[in-house]
Amino acid sequence: MKHTALLTGSYGGLGSCLADIHAKNGGDLILVGRSMDKLIQQKKELKEKYPIQIECIEADLSKENVPEEIYNECKKNNWQVDILINNAGFGGQGDFTRERSMEQDIQIMRVNMETPTRLMKLFLPDMVKRGSGKVLNVSSTAANMPGPLQAVYYATKAYLTSVSNAIWRELKGTGVTVTALMPGAMQTGFIQAGGLAKTDLFAHAVEPLAVALAGYNGMLKGKLNVISGLPGIQSVAYPLMPLMPKAPILDFIYDQQKQK
Repeated sequence: MKHTALLTGSYGGLGSCLADIHAKNGGDLILVGRSMDKLIQQKKELKEKYPIQIECIEADLSKENVPEEIYNECKKNNWQVDILINNAGFGGQGDFTRERSMEQDIQIMRVNMETPTRLMKLFLPDMVKRGSGKVLNVSSTAANMPGPLQAVYYATKAYLTSVSNAIWRELKGTGVTVTALMPGAMQTGFIQAGGLAKTDLFAHAVEPLAVALAGYNGMLKGKLNVISGLPGIQSVAYPLMPLMPKAPILDFIYDQQKQK
């Protein structure tokens, strides 16, 4: 395999865009997702368009030892991972105290924080040893603010951006970089899975292809953060949010995320 990207959450909206972009660039793929049937279908569709090699790993990233299983599968088959794309993630709307279960929020923390951290811990030493490699962690613009009615999700993205940025600096001079992609609201399965279809926040969600292109190209350039997919007024207001009083911002986000 050559110029190989391991991509988690590969057959979702943003994931499928990232897979197509990498394949179009001539890179091989290791697709990771929960459904082998969907992975095989994605592999079939990609191979009909591009002359690349594709492998599939069925994995539930909410399970504790799965990152090690993924890494060991790659090692066993001599699949060198040149690019690691931690795309898998999910959220869930609801009041932390009255509506969200312990298990729901633990799974969000595991998939959004623990799994990408462990995958980096496993794959980055090999990249550093070779003196080349790229990591793209799909975070969110939600990383820069607390998110009432998605409290744990927003917090996981704050963690993922923070750890990505810190490791980016630690890797300086090694030939390896870590980039955080921070999208706004997108038209993907995330909306339905998170119960967000009837909220104002996702009323103007954007298509994921442009976001995927911005993130992928930013990763290739070794950028620290890539912010993309903020429609209209959001793109103007977003940089100003850290300067605004926090209580009114929390009220605004709460209202945006209420079910209509």
